[in-house]
Amino acid sequence: MTPTLSIRNLTVDIPTRHGTLRPVQDVSYDIAQGEILGVVGESGAGKSMAGNAVIGLLNPPAHIASGEIHLNGTRIDHLQGDDMRRLRGQQIGMVFQDPLTSLNPLLKIGDQLTETMLAHLDISQSEARKRAIAALEEVGIPGAAQRVDSYPHEFSGGMRQRVVIALALCAEPSLIIADEPTTALDVSVQAQIIALLKRLCRDRGTAVMLITHDMGVIAEAADRVAVMYAGQLTELGAVRDVLTAPLHPYTDGLMGSTPLASRGKARLHQIPGAMPRLDALPDGCAFHPRCPRAQADCVRNPGPTLSDGQGRAACFHPLVREDVA
Repeated sequence: MTPTLSIRNLTVDIPTRHGTLRPVQDVSYDIAQGEILGVVGESGAGKSMAGNAVIGLLNPPAHIASGEIHLNGTRIDHLQGDDMRRLRGQQIGMVFQDPLTSLNPLLKIGDQLTETMLAHLDISQSEARKRAIAALEEVGIPGAAQRVDSYPHEFSGGMRQRVVIALALCAEPSLIIADEPTTALDVSVQAQIIALLKRLCRDRGTAVMLITHDMGVIAEAADRVAVMYAGQLTELGAVRDVLTAPLHPYTDGLMGSTPLASRGKARLHQIPGAMPRLDALPDGCAFHPRCPRAQADCVRNPGPTLSDGQGRAACFHPLVREDVA
């Protein structure tokens, strides 16, 4: 079956006066219909930049230097202007970290939903309003028929995020890119938003790229996980496999630094050092200065790239773990 989203050897460049920065380098992965792929890594890993490349929101001079992006079998990385604007909303929805950046504070919620539907769907104004109310009900807004005429500031943070999800889904896209959708919310509301995304995927068959730095969110929401470091894909696999038996030392470090792995039985471990700047990447494998398993070949040679069919971790010396039962 054709995947909803297919990224192949995606590279993003940012030309500067001092050279070219490469925040995304040779990244490849697929997202199937109804699947949630979690993209995880520290700040600066390139996960949001990859999502922006898919939806055509790279800020110039950043641009796609090479690679291909296919949506439902159709190549989209070359689309520009009106063609890309038609794609956004109609086939790809976006959920940002701060819902206030996605909502117009001067327009009622219902007007923003109907405007989006009228732009992408061949329906009447009255039908758009009915669908707007139904969309709010679907994402759990109580009293949707009344709240549809409210302004964004009249909603709490969690309710605004639900409205943003409704806005992303109202034109019935096949792909949702959710960039840190739970970061600004308290724990109980995070759980509600995660449950909502999972239910919508199951009921609608929508594919989701879930970008986050929170391994707990990945464990709860995602089917598979893609781990990124310094613009490169370091590990890709089923969530259960990656979280219980990570192969790449960076993934192992991420797990060791979160309460998820220790469950209160062991001390948390910090990965030494920090993510390198794009203009100061080390020779060899980008992770080797922080890696406890680094050897001479890791310093001399660029790290291996990860592509389908070539193992789960892009590492010269992956951890050896027993197969997950």
